[in-house]
Amino acid sequence: MDLPRIFTLRESSHRIHNPFSSEKLATLGRALRLAPGTRVLDLASGSGELLCTWARDHGVTGTGVDISTVFTERARARAAALGVADRVAFVHGDASGHVADEPVDLAACVGATWIGGGVAGTAALLRRSLRPGGLMLIGEPYWRREVPDQETAEGCGAGGPDDFLPLHGLIGQFGGLGYDVVEMVLASQDDWDRYRAAQWLNLRRWLDAHPDDELADGVRAELTAEPARYARHQREHLGWGVFALMAR
Repeated sequence: MDLPRIFTLRESSHRIHNPFSSEKLATLGRALRLAPGTRVLDLASGSGELLCTWARDHGVTGTGVDISTVFTERARARAAALGVADRVAFVHGDASGHVADEPVDLAACVGATWIGGGVAGTAALLRRSLRPGGLMLIGEPYWRREVPDQETAEGCGAGGPDDFLPLHGLIGQFGGLGYDVVEMVLASQDDWDRYRAAQWLNLRRWLDAHPDDELADGVRAELTAEPARYARHQREHLGWGVFALMAR
């Protein structure tokens, strides 16, 4: 059970595996007014930056669960480097079926709602671990502008124009599921640039060092096509944000 190797190669230099800067992550932590001792469950926790930095800055405790062995080891190393390994733990496992042993104050899935088959399923999964009155965090893409055709949708990594909603539609979906949106922090185009362009440098350096690897041809094809496709489609059309929700 693990992520395909291409994912860890593509994001080998990333601490945050979403189009979100460390500054935005810190802004979100401050906006939520996290009290020391807040118990957090982070599903699909990646390299653990949310839990580790919030443990350092706000005194939260908690657990992250991720399917990647590489990212899980990085998260443990990050916790040790920041001196918070006694407050946060990282588990290698399938986040899609994970429920906390005891209710938590904050349950998060930031940028991986595939674990629940979409927003509705992920909210239902997170709610199983959340205490009454607790906070839920969901990170999700949305359309920044109307998508003109199937080619544009696919250029944004979607199967079609209906895969994502505009921002007002996504907020309306949360409401329809019975949640108030109580905070949000949105990625900028610059956040997207830093996230996506860093992938290209990671891949090029890996390719130069491993020209005979079985993944080399696919990496070369990605490096050839992705920068222009990103600039033409994704940068203009796709937004992303983290939304804090409370059940009504």
